Amino acid sequence: MVWAFATDSTWLYLIHPIIVLLFALRIIWVRRPPGVALAWILIVTIMPVVGICSYLLIGERPTGRTRKQHMEAIKPAYEAMTALFDARFPDGTSRIEPHFQSMAKLAEHHGGMPPLPGNELSLFSDAQTILHGMIRDIDAARYRCDIEFYIWNPGGTADDVGEALIRAAQRGIACRVLLDELGSAAFWKSHWPDRLRAAGIQLVKACAIHPLRLQFGRADLRLHRKIVAIDQHIAWTGSLNLVDPAFFKQDAGVGEWVDAMARVVGPVACALTTVFESDWAVESGNIDGFRRFIDQMHDTPVPPPTGNLTVQAVPSGPSYKVANMSHILLSAVLDAREEVVLTTPYFVPDDALFQALQTAACRGVDVTLIVPQRVDSKLVRYASRSYMGDLLAAGVKIQQFTGGLLHTKSLVVDRRFTIFGSVNLDMRSLRLNYEITLMIYDAVFSRQVRELQTHYLERSVPVDATGWQDRPLLERLKENAAQLMAPLL
Repeated sequence: MVWAFATDSTWLYLIHPIIVLLFALRIIWVRRPPGVALAWILIVTIMPVVGICSYLLIGERPTGRTRKQHMEAIKPAYEAMTALFDARFPDGTSRIEPHFQSMAKLAEHHGGMPPLPGNELSLFSDAQTILHGMIRDIDAARYRCDIEFYIWNPGGTADDVGEALIRAAQRGIACRVLLDELGSAAFWKSHWPDRLRAAGIQLVKACAIHPLRLQFGRADLRLHRKIVAIDQHIAWTGSLNLVDPAFFKQDAGVGEWVDAMARVVGPVACALTTVFESDWAVESGNIDGFRRFIDQMHDTPVPPPTGNLTVQAVPSGPSYKVANMSHILLSAVLDAREEVVLTTPYFVPDDALFQALQTAACRGVDVTLIVPQRVDSKLVRYASRSYMGDLLAAGVKIQQFTGGLLHTKSLVVDRRFTIFGSVNLDMRSLRLNYEITLMIYDAVFSRQVRELQTHYLERSVPVDATGWQDRPLLERLKENAAQLMAPLL
């Protein structure tokens, strides 16, 4: 028996380095970012079975064979729509302040829509005002309502939005709802899907999980976008899911979630509708429907401008060849001359953004990062805190919001340019989630967002650099250990 045990142990000692070597070769072959690659190799070295199983499930970014085929099929039509916007608004980029024109070109080059002039934007930060505003727009819809969210959580005013959709469908409005399967699990288990379908509303699960197909696609690639598009002319987007904060995650111990949304009227609403249409085609398989939508757009006259704002819609996600939002955020921080203010619920940046924030602060830019004091993920909380010491040493001001889970995602540069949408400043949003972002080239709107950020600052407490260095050693150990997992979060 002793001899058998020794033999088994010998085999384990021989197989383990072979497994690690083969795994390392795979990592090298797929060219993962160095931090991500080293983190996975460390996990597989320490826990071979758990590490390899985890890597097979979530280690790479395959979007699945069917999804990839659908995205390839709609690509020509999507590019035709982008070209149509360019043709109809040839002066979009020239209307932007010269300092930010290169950023607009970068965003379009990386899969975003071109900058579109003639928009009206309104900023809202009260969830009830936002939800009731959506209801009014749905009730006033003339021919279509398109809803796309990561989370629809039944309860409270969110149910009133569902009732408005039913009323719209009953009067002949074409209504479609696209919801992430995992994020909206509570919705899919409720009575709402049957009620909406009975009213004639089309529902589709986004990023549906098929256990037997996990080897062909990751289960944790999620649709994180928030879009309400009405008649291709009005749209809402930002950070708020279709939830009433008073009924959402009340047992998480972080307080109510604090969000902001923008109501858009004008050409960018049509761009957001196009993003919805493309997502609907990919998830439902109705490729011909997306092509017909693009063909109809070519025959639709250009509507008159409703405002004077130039805005650019930028979808992002794992299907893009590059992490486009990572490049855009990096460019925005590096282009700042006077001030950068950021809000995000989850702060686990990639190396480039982390260094850009430090560099901006060191060269005299006033950099302020506003994050919630408490978040609903302990691992993310510790990983986020691991970056704070270096940021504080570089001169970055870090403020912790105490009024709940600050969920607004915003970045304002020099009070003249704003990035606003669904993207968190973490590697999951930048690399794994399907997101939607607005880039607003306007000083007036940027000042409005800065006023909202100032309101958050009034309910925040600063992180003191000196006191931060005196925190317990055990806390530092937890943070540094969590940072090793940061590339995988």
